[in-house]
Amino acid sequence: MTYPTETLTHSDIWATTSDLTTLRHKLLDLFCQLAYQEGDFLLSSGLRSSYYVNKTQVTLHPQGALAVGRLLFPLLPVDTQAVGGLTMGADPIVTAVSIVSVYENRPIPALIIRKEAKGYGTRAYIEGSSLPEGAKVVVLEDVVTTGQSALKAVERLKDAGYTVNQVISLVDRQQGGGELYQSGGLKFETLFSIQEVQERYRQLANSSTKGDR
Repeated sequence: MTYPTETLTHSDIWATTSDLTTLRHKLLDLFCQLAYQEGDFLLSSGLRSSYYVNKTQVTLHPQGALAVGRLLFPLLPVDTQAVGGLTMGADPIVTAVSIVSVYENRPIPALIIRKEAKGYGTRAYIEGSSLPEGAKVVVLEDVVTTGQSALKAVERLKDAGYTVNQVISLVDRQQGGGELYQSGGLKFETLFSIQEVQERYRQLANSSTKGDR
């Protein structure tokens, strides 16, 4: 599905609106317009799927990144000391939230968790600010399927001495990830369920088809 560029980007509302419900609707549309695809796909989990969410089309999009930061920041507990996620899917998300946190007068540093230890220098798994022992970190994820990616980030952070009690994702494919986190004592939240994305995608597709008649 294709849309005119101005439909996606030409609006000041992304930066100026204080109505997060409106911003959430616009971000959902962006996921449907840029990221959601149907076909035959092999996922990073090894599963095959009839659809794919190419999330970086949104998280690396200027308005998309801003909306992600603005919508995820309010979901963080007030005692959050950092946000982190597994590279590279979570990199633009934790960065966006960290930047927005400055404008909200509650600066929160971002941590990037490597899949493998760096092969030189400090040989660290975690990149970012050094935090005190027991610091409370919230793990952010782009799309959750089985939940293994974010869980690896949780484990790396706990091994480093931090406290992790929560995972927040942009999209939940509802294929077991949420249940995995909850079984491990982690609170799980998501901005969008895959059903919500698919329903809106079809609404936009139907609207586009009618407009072409």
